[in-house]
Amino acid sequence: MARGDLTDTQWARLEPLLPRGQKPGRPPIWTRRQLIDGIRFRTRTGIPWRDVPERYGPWARVYDLFRRWQRDGTWHRIFTELQAQADAKDLITWDLNIDSTVCRAHQHAAGARKRGTCRPSRPVASPSSRTTTASDARAAA
Repeated sequence: MARGDLTDTQWARLEPLLPRGQKPGRPPIWTRRQLIDGIRFRTRTGIPWRDVPERYGPWARVYDLFRRWQRDGTWHRIFTELQAQADAKDLITWDLNIDSTVCRAHQHAAGARKRGTCRPSRPVASPSSRTTTASDARAAA
């Protein structure tokens, strides 16, 4: 068991909430616990699906389980049931981690010159702020 994997008590609480398989057949090679730990590892670290360690099963199987349960609402149902259990015992702490590294500007917003605005290359000096030189002083006298 790796550092971030589900503990036995966490698994005992989560296992009854998981959907049961419908079809009989060959037993699965990878346990649901391994696959769910793989999903948790991927969401915790933010790595690409293809980089999920092999101890959690093939990355395609981990991704397939995640997407299937996402589409049919299983993750939402598990979350709401765990939330209802935890609210009674005040077990969930709500911490948010917002990552802005994926916010990108449009490719055309990369420092192009703005059209329609004419900017002078240097400020125009007003006549009252003209500097006086020696020749100007002689001419004025």
